This record gives sequence, C-alpha cells and structure tokens, in this order.
Amino acid sequence: MAKKLRVGVIFGGRSGEHEVSLASATSVIAYLDKTKYEVIPIGITKEGKWVAFGDPLQALKAGTIGSSVPVALLGDPTQKALVSLEFSEQSPRPIRLQELDVVFPVLHGPYGEDGTVQGLLELAGIPYVGAGVLASAVGMDKPTMKAVFMAHGLPVVKHIVIRRKHWERDQAPIIEQVEEEIGYPCFVKPANLGSSVGVSKARNREELERALRIAAQYDRKMLVEVAINAREIECSVLGNDDPIASVPGEVVPHREFYDYKAKYIPGESDLIIPAPIPPDLARYIQELAVKAFLAVDCAGMARVDFFLDRETGQVYVNEINTIPGFTATSMYPKMWEASGIPYPELLDRLIELALERFEDKKRCRTSYTPEEEE
Repeated sequence: MAKKLRVGVIFGGRSGEHEVSLASATSVIAYLDKTKYEVIPIGITKEGKWVAFGDPLQALKAGTIGSSVPVALLGDPTQKALVSLEFSEQSPRPIRLQELDVVFPVLHGPYGEDGTVQGLLELAGIPYVGAGVLASAVGMDKPTMKAVFMAHGLPVVKHIVIRRKHWERDQAPIIEQVEEEIGYPCFVKPANLGSSVGVSKARNREELERALRIAAQYDRKMLVEVAINAREIECSVLGNDDPIASVPGEVVPHREFYDYKAKYIPGESDLIIPAPIPPDLARYIQELAVKAFLAVDCAGMARVDFFLDRETGQVYVNEINTIPGFTATSMYPKMWEASGIPYPELLDRLIELALERFEDKKRCRTSYTPEEEE
C-alpha cells in the first residue's frame, strides 16, 4: 500500500474572515480522501497562536484551545515539521511532533492569504496549495492588484486609493477628490480584506464619510471606486503555468449588493451555474479569468470576479481571490463541479499542482559559481 501523504490543513488566523476560514476548512477536511491522505488540522487563533492535535477546528469554533497543543512551524527546510511549544524541565527544547508532506492553507484575509504564511512555507521548504508569495500579496492588496491588471490591459472600474493617515489628518480634500473623480454612488473598501468585510456603498457625502470611517478600521489604505449597475459574474481557475477556467457562474444577491450577509447567510443570494449569458461572452470571461491569473503569476487556484455592466455590456475584472471560499456550497468548487470536476477530485488536483510546482522550483539553482558558466 502506498504511503499516505501527510496534509496539513491550516485555518483560522488573525483576520476579519476567521469564521469564514473555519467554514472552508470544515469542508476541506471532510472531503480529503482519507485513504490517500493523513490529514493534520492546524488552527491559528484570533490572537495568532498555532495549535494542532486534539480537535483544533472545534476548539477555534468555540473560541478556545481546548485539548490542542501549541505548535510552531519553523522556517527551517531541514525540519519540515510542526514542533511543540510546550516546554518543561525534562524537555527544554522544541519537540519535533509531525512532519508535513504538503500544506493546504485555508486562510482568508490578512496573515494567511496575503503571502505571509506562504513565505513561511517557502522558508520551511514545504509544498503548499495555491498561490506563492507574490501572487498572494498582489491578490490581497486591491489597489496593487488593479494596477497589475491595468498594466496587462485588463479592464477595471475607475477607482482611487486613500490612505488612512491622510483621511484622519484632513478629510475635506479627500471628500472633494472622491466627489470630483469618482462621484456618487460609489463603493468604499478596505484595501486588504475579503468577504465584503468593511465594504459600504455611499450615495452622498454623509454616507461617504461613514463608509471611509468603517473601512479605515480594517486597513491603512481604502479603495473608492465607481458603483456601476452590474451583474456579478465569477469564474474559477485551476492550474500552474497552463491554467484552465471553469464555466462562469452568476451571483444574484437579494440585498442591495453582494455584502457579507448576502455571501454567508443562507437564502440571501442565488448562485446560478452556469451563468445565463451568451456562449461568446462566457468564453470571453474565461479568457479574462486566465489572463488575470497569469498577470499576478498565480498558481494552483483562484476565483476571478467580474462586473457585467447591465447598461453597456462592458465586462470589468473586479478582483482575484487566491484562496476562495471552499465550503461545498462555495462558488469555486461548485463551478468546477459544473465543469466536470467534483469536490474530492478538485482537492486531489490542487495537491498534485502543489507538488508539481514545488518540484519545478527545486530545479532552480540556489548557488552560483562564475566558472560553471564558462
């Protein structure tokens, strides 16, 4: 019998999307094939403490550590293992507890989806599912993401970036800038957060001031963009250097826009897969999704979100999500299921892509001697 791969599933984290991460991890852990994988759940509390063993998923849902053990992952490629942080006189050093063959980060938002955990895994020399440091960081920071998209000729909605320090120092010129360059209605978003946390729609000056105050609670940068009358279209991407796109899907929120409640409260939105759009438009959106994926040098997986202007028919790339929601009812796996890849097989493919990318990176030289090139 082939040896099972030890898959560390990391979830939780210091983010406003902590609870969303727990929901995604619950599905990933449940659907990973236990005949192929030895699953090691690894939780990160809201305070940033890493815990494993026991039942870290249930512990984090309860807001405790429970019977789980405080652990750490060292940035040491000779270890590639979780180590215990419980020391005693008999054992004054970290104890190597569990080696990991591959890691599946199911973290949403800062300190997990933004390249920080990916950087640690790179240092540790452990293969991991999903985007690398660069794509994760770019995909998390909305202004930088849009700048990269624009540099690659991808259509994005008109927007401006506001820094919290400038807003707190002098609000009047910022209000004037928004009114002159963007106008009403507009959306205000924290630059580095997902799941519509901290996002508001502003129809006038009073609502704009409130929206900026809310967004400033979550980030040092805020994005303000034109609010267009648009349909929400999404497309899943899978692969490394030769990615493929799923059939597009459409989100129809029952609220004014696709906010946090519309995303996570049952019955607040309809998910239509495939999206009811003409075939030519579906192919165009798939092409844009792959181009967006390659533009940020993504890997493994991503969900690319679009606005389809109801009045002009113009398609805009809204954002790329490098660790999309992963519950069994989330759009990313559902769009792949509609494209012929069921949830368990999708997890298998993502792990295969992680290992493939790791092996490809190992081909890169890490030392240099000029004489070798002569």
